[in-house]
Amino acid sequence: MEEGKNMNINATAEQPTIESANGEITEVRGGGDIIDDGVRRALKSRHLLMIALGGVIGPGTFYATGFALRYSGPVGALIGYIIIGVDVWFVTQSLGEMATLFPSTGAFNEFAGRFVDPALSFALGWNYWYMWITILANEYNGAALILTYWTTKLPNYAWILICWAFFMGTSLLGVLVYGEMEFWLASFKFAVTLALYLVAILLDTGAIGGDYIGFRYWSDPGPFANGINGFGKVLVLAAVMYSGTEAVAITGGESRNPKKDIPRALKQTFWRILIVYIGMVFFTGLIVPSDSTALLSATSKSASSPFTVALEQAGWGGAGNLINAIIVVTLLSSINSAIYIASRCIYAQAKVGRAPRFLAKTTSRGVPVNAIVLSNLFGLISLLNISENAGDVFTYLLDISGAAAFIAWAFIGLTHVRMRAAMKAQNMPTSSLPFVAWGYPYVAWILFGANIFLVLISGYTTILTPFDVKGFVFSYLVIPLFIILYLGYKLWHKTKWIIPAEADLTSGRRDWLENNEEEKVGPGWYARIRNTVIG
Repeated sequence: MEEGKNMNINATAEQPTIESANGEITEVRGGGDIIDDGVRRALKSRHLLMIALGGVIGPGTFYATGFALRYSGPVGALIGYIIIGVDVWFVTQSLGEMATLFPSTGAFNEFAGRFVDPALSFALGWNYWYMWITILANEYNGAALILTYWTTKLPNYAWILICWAFFMGTSLLGVLVYGEMEFWLASFKFAVTLALYLVAILLDTGAIGGDYIGFRYWSDPGPFANGINGFGKVLVLAAVMYSGTEAVAITGGESRNPKKDIPRALKQTFWRILIVYIGMVFFTGLIVPSDSTALLSATSKSASSPFTVALEQAGWGGAGNLINAIIVVTLLSSINSAIYIASRCIYAQAKVGRAPRFLAKTTSRGVPVNAIVLSNLFGLISLLNISENAGDVFTYLLDISGAAAFIAWAFIGLTHVRMRAAMKAQNMPTSSLPFVAWGYPYVAWILFGANIFLVLISGYTTILTPFDVKGFVFSYLVIPLFIILYLGYKLWHKTKWIIPAEADLTSGRRDWLENNEEEKVGPGWYARIRNTVIG
């Protein structure tokens, strides 16, 4: 019997509950507040839409494109971002189909245990957690890189500790505060991104600075840099920059109407890929030469945004103050997003016994406090820059999180294939799916194969002469770690691959949420933009 077909609603109790046919309990509080599986379903449609469109546009988006430009040139960087952009769009197709059917904070990590093997769920959950921990650490490291533009009187580690304490406070305020912050800050970041593209056009045509650039830097110093080695670094960088696209599925566990909102949010991915990431790489490649020493590289102790470099070249000495102020505002969103995703991931693991139980503790407002504190604590890995260049730390953390992203995306594809196999074995028609993936099964299999290939080649440059021992370790560390996690859990718990005919296609459906009253969207500017974008 499908969940939602036979509901028992206890409306007379002091604290009403909803019990599904399979025994799942959801607490309904006054004013329609819902505590579901320990967390609060408070995110509205507009929250998910803006989280999908601009939620994880962070400081890295504005200065790390300089890293891509420096290592692979304007055309090499653009091609790399397009390739990974297609990869990520495939991710949204497979993940969208699963996440709308089973909206939970565990998302694809949980689905792997449901349709493939509980050991895979364990390994994927921890892989995804340390991926976001390294992204969080890199955001803190990036904050230090950017803030040293204004003063070097404070060392990098001091900036990191200041940011860490601030975000520990904001991340404990609850999901509704997070959603509202993301809505307004993501709106700001998306608007700023478009404004910077206008600035880039003005710089390129000579309207600012008086020097017509055109495609000059595509010829000199050239369209490519550092050959295949530089291109490999860009693929890993792009994977990290795109990471978070799949995190919209994790918000499904705290969405008020996930079956409606998740598909709409995932459809924004195309615009995010095209406008934000590919657009950023294209325009920075026009206005800054790839051999500029001001751009981020592995030897950088500090770095400037490509827009700062371009505006200063055009004669505006104070440009750095404006661009850096914008980047600092993006920190409010990107770091909070990284803490949110990492904490919800490990919280979901703890709920099913695949992480220490104390991490499943939530406050009365549905905030997974222990998971948040632990995740943010590990963000202090960024303090590695005390003994290393900040640029080195950026590269090392980039290698770890990039490889972990490829692993996560690969098994999203495999899990999707196994879910469809379970549907076929149990005679469940695709017409019952709230969202149907485009291109199945080809897209799902390409997603699996392509990302396995990408993770295997992501660090190949480290084995070239001279052999880079440290780079090799950071590039490939996640592969043996993932295998150890999978085999260790499998051998200890003696798990088996799930038989499709026995896979659970019932629990966690949350069909009753389809009738959950949604916000009344007035004639505000964001409603008009939303209607224009998604129809």
